[in-house]
Amino acid sequence: MDVPAKLPDPVPSPILRHSPSSGSAMSRSLRSVVDMPSVTFAADMRSDSTRGAESTASSFESFRRAGSRPVPGVARLPTRRSASERAGSQRDLRDEDARFVYINDAARTNAPPARFPDNSVRTTKYSVLTFIPRNLYEQFHRVAYVYFLILAALNQVPQLGVFSPVASVLPLAFVLGVTAVKDAYEDWRRHRSDKNENNRTASVMVDGVFRPKPWSDIHVGELVRVVANETLPCDMVLVSTSDPTGVAYVQTINLDGESNLKTRYAKQETMTTPTEALAGLIKCEKPNRNIYGFLATVDLDGRRAVSLGTSNIMLRGCELKNTAWAIGVAVYTGRDTKVMLNNSGAPSKRSRLETHTNRETIVLAIVLALLCTLVSLLAGIWLSDHSDELGVIPYFRKKDFSDPNEVENYKWYGTGAQVAFTFMMAVIQFQVMIPIALFISMELVRVGQAYFMVQDKHMFDEKRQARFQCRALNINEDLGQIKYVFSDKTGTLTENRMEFRCASVHGGDFSETDGGEADGHAVTEDGVVLRPKTAVKTDPKLMAMLKDGTGAKADAARDFFLTLVTCNTIVPIIVDDTEDPAAARRLVEYQGESPDEQALVYAAAAYGYTLVERTSGHIIIDVFGTRQRFDVLGLHEFDSDRKRMSVIIGCPDKTVKLFVKGADNSMFGVIDKTMNPDVVRATEKHLHAYSSLGLRTLVIGMRELSQEEFQEWQMAYEKASTALLGRGGLLRGVAANIERNLRLLGASGIEDKLQDGVPEAIEKLRQAGIKVWVLTGDKQETAISIGFSCKLLTREMTQIVINSNSRDSCRKSLDDAISMVNKLRSLSTDSQARVPLALVIDGNSLVYIFDTDHEDKLFEVAIACDVVLCCRVAPLQKAGIVDLIKKRTSDMTLAIGDGANDVSMIQMADVGIGISGQEGRQAVMASDFAMGQFRFLVPLLLVHGHWNYQRMGYMILYNFYRNATFVFVLFWYVLHTGFTLTTAITEWSSVLYSVIYTAVPTIVVAILDKDLGRRTLLKYPQLYGAGQREESYNLRLFIFFMIDSIWQSLAVFFIPYLAYRKSTIDSASLGDLWTLAVVILVNIHLAMDVIRWNWITHAAIWGSIVATLICVMVIDSIPILPGFWAIYKVMGTGLFWALLLAVIVVGMVPHFVAKAIREHFLPNDIQIAREMEKSQDSHDVTHPEVQMNTMARA
Repeated sequence: MDVPAKLPDPVPSPILRHSPSSGSAMSRSLRSVVDMPSVTFAADMRSDSTRGAESTASSFESFRRAGSRPVPGVARLPTRRSASERAGSQRDLRDEDARFVYINDAARTNAPPARFPDNSVRTTKYSVLTFIPRNLYEQFHRVAYVYFLILAALNQVPQLGVFSPVASVLPLAFVLGVTAVKDAYEDWRRHRSDKNENNRTASVMVDGVFRPKPWSDIHVGELVRVVANETLPCDMVLVSTSDPTGVAYVQTINLDGESNLKTRYAKQETMTTPTEALAGLIKCEKPNRNIYGFLATVDLDGRRAVSLGTSNIMLRGCELKNTAWAIGVAVYTGRDTKVMLNNSGAPSKRSRLETHTNRETIVLAIVLALLCTLVSLLAGIWLSDHSDELGVIPYFRKKDFSDPNEVENYKWYGTGAQVAFTFMMAVIQFQVMIPIALFISMELVRVGQAYFMVQDKHMFDEKRQARFQCRALNINEDLGQIKYVFSDKTGTLTENRMEFRCASVHGGDFSETDGGEADGHAVTEDGVVLRPKTAVKTDPKLMAMLKDGTGAKADAARDFFLTLVTCNTIVPIIVDDTEDPAAARRLVEYQGESPDEQALVYAAAAYGYTLVERTSGHIIIDVFGTRQRFDVLGLHEFDSDRKRMSVIIGCPDKTVKLFVKGADNSMFGVIDKTMNPDVVRATEKHLHAYSSLGLRTLVIGMRELSQEEFQEWQMAYEKASTALLGRGGLLRGVAANIERNLRLLGASGIEDKLQDGVPEAIEKLRQAGIKVWVLTGDKQETAISIGFSCKLLTREMTQIVINSNSRDSCRKSLDDAISMVNKLRSLSTDSQARVPLALVIDGNSLVYIFDTDHEDKLFEVAIACDVVLCCRVAPLQKAGIVDLIKKRTSDMTLAIGDGANDVSMIQMADVGIGISGQEGRQAVMASDFAMGQFRFLVPLLLVHGHWNYQRMGYMILYNFYRNATFVFVLFWYVLHTGFTLTTAITEWSSVLYSVIYTAVPTIVVAILDKDLGRRTLLKYPQLYGAGQREESYNLRLFIFFMIDSIWQSLAVFFIPYLAYRKSTIDSASLGDLWTLAVVILVNIHLAMDVIRWNWITHAAIWGSIVATLICVMVIDSIPILPGFWAIYKVMGTGLFWALLLAVIVVGMVPHFVAKAIREHFLPNDIQIAREMEKSQDSHDVTHPEVQMNTMARA
């Protein structure tokens, strides 16, 4: 079909208005169309496959004849993403790697062997049938649970039965049951959400008519119609929209967190065909997770294949905005949609403290084995010594005399077998040496700690009204042991809100904006005054030159701002003026994916070049009150390979110009330096000055295209965009061929302001002994300037700079750096007086280092420096730097960033934190924790991190001590009962000891206790070093706790034993006394270590003792259980209460004495600060701060 050389002008998009007072989500589009990163030409932006050289020439000539109204058309390269993200859209598509979708023919599309999934989603883990087996399978991944299961199974063997079958299974069943209930509730919530999602309705074409249909019933190949503000039910290729130009706006906030509108468009071939008659074949890539890439072709009946790209597909979860309706063909449904493929949740990590717990668990397992071995050997010796009496001893009953005519062995398998039975029975008896309740207690404590972190008002982002997010509950305590912080710069240390500060135009520096106005340049449309939403200060000289200047410099300045306003993907939107909504005045808000582009367009508006309207083929610019139309003939979007963006513009004077902007290291390679060399040198000087001020810089260039050059470009682009093989390389070649021999117009300087509190936060982290490394993609000068402004770098620091362009020079730089470090070390032996060092290294040097195995040299230099600043680094290099430290030290690492380029770094670090900023939610989705500002890192680490580590460390040690005390009491009893593994303590008390009697107090204390207040921890950041030195949990403390448990078990057992040794008290009564004594003792031990009391702590500790007494009384009140009424008999005597008091006093004396000596004669930093808190008064203001230790005291 022939396509006319000239198409009618696009009809403006529907107008929507936004009113803050009414809360409406609507806004008015200035007939804007943008972000179409795929194929098109000057003759027709929607058709990239039906025109050849003849139509190319005619289109150029029609533009020449039409003047300011040429044929609208746009040609685009792939979207503004990294090379890895765009790989999916530029690789070759082979049949075996493709999915074939027949448009409006779901039956044929899904016919065998295809059978694509329907559109239902399922995020649940379990079903009714699979819940029990799968949940148990997941829980038994914990080796400790397998250990307790084996012991419960052994207890079912008659010869090994220590507890009753029910009692032996109860502790494990309780722990498994609580976890199962939690998992079931979470999965039920997911099931309910899935049901609501699947039952939503969409308009699907059935028999030529659109009918309502549940989302779950949509199939690949069906045509789906979506109206404004509706959510897209599946991934679909756009075939038609309400806009005659085929444009549709989508908001991807549910997909990647970006709120700015993005433009998608339908191909002209599908737009011109009635929807009910639409048929053809889409050949697309198989489902993948890349939300920024899409590779496909569509072959309509009687036509050749037309290429499809990212701008032609709308993804599930996006919302249709500013477009009345859109129709698409479903290509990915259900679990194949990109949003579901990316729904992987938070990464799974294991805390350092939990890993260290394995060490102590192994020690306890060895102790348990030694105890069991000792008991079994002693039992063997006892059996050998009493072998003649075994026939009549009731416990063994070696002989069965029930039949007087025949005497035979009864329940006797020989001494060797009995010794083996004794060993296994001892393992069952002493099994609580490894606390089964510890694991579920840790989970509950982490949930409680996460609650208080989320509710902390000091980490609430007022600007975004966003709370702190705890996405990984299993590494809370790691926040208290961080030694290295790896931070992105843009959007993490800075606001990622750009402000135009200065410009270099034709060799002249225009940065004197102090005297300029900041009101912006207002324009008028239909009697309404439109003013840019963001005002920019202007340079009076530059403004005067733009208005009245003549000559080459003035012409260059006008082209400079013309480049700023045209070479972008900005969408102008009109919103109400909140300051005066009733006035005939509105604000122009520029929306786009790049904050840099927004700043440049606002700057152009301030200098009189106001972007008013953008459609698929032209741009309307108000130039000092005069409307001018510029036609977009082609567009090559920015990408991380070329590092530049270009646009081909048809100007009102009938000339065709190529405007280009990009990074300096990319642009100077395509600038014609023989043209105005003085301008080039001056611009380079200005760029260096801007970078030294910490500004982000861009270089601007242009050239005028002849008719032959334009035709050559258009034919090359048509050929490249329709190629089925090697399309990506051909497109890159077309862009590189046209972007050459440019005339330098100037450069811009944009300031990315620091976030509030960043310098203070970095200083606090440094005082806490945390090393902060910044990994950024910015220029070295910019990064160094930001480093000084945020106090990362100081004037006292000696900078080691490594900028190498070859492997040999990189190796020599590293050797020189090592020599310098060693020399400075030898000169300053005192750690307090040593010279601080800062390492500055660029991405090129890192490439050579990682390629030539010089990581060890880099590591040696880096750890000797106080600060490391990496410039021009790629995302994988960021992860490589983190891995450099993780592999060679045992120090904990934390990575923090806000963009997709920080994801690999965040996932590599021990703790990953995402900043919910301007660059979407990719970093948040990959993180363990998420927050709104970098400064929140200070309360997170210094306050919550310290609390979490101190609490969790103590809770783990206390659990080991508590259970060991109980086991040693049982052990002493076994030694006095012929090693028969009988026990005076009832089996139910043994089972309930670690689950009911003593579990609640330790959980409450681990959630609520605070060794120091927030104010003290922030005032003295050095206190954070206690976690880095593992002062709250280490092998030495574990040994002390175990010694304490042995002593207290001796007191619990022998004081009552010696008192009742010659009495007639029964074992059950003595067992009840031991049960109460050990419970009271361990709870008083806990109470003695509590720092801050509240009513919940009181209720938990003292209530646990009362609950134990009640449980013992209930157990002894059941006639069928052993020890019926025993507690009531022994409680009536004064000796019972005297013995309880004696046990408590004797058992706690060593702990009390050790605590008093440690705190009064050998205090550590924490204890000193705690005493300061107790005596806190007016002396805090007048007395100097206490110097904190940097090393742990013995």
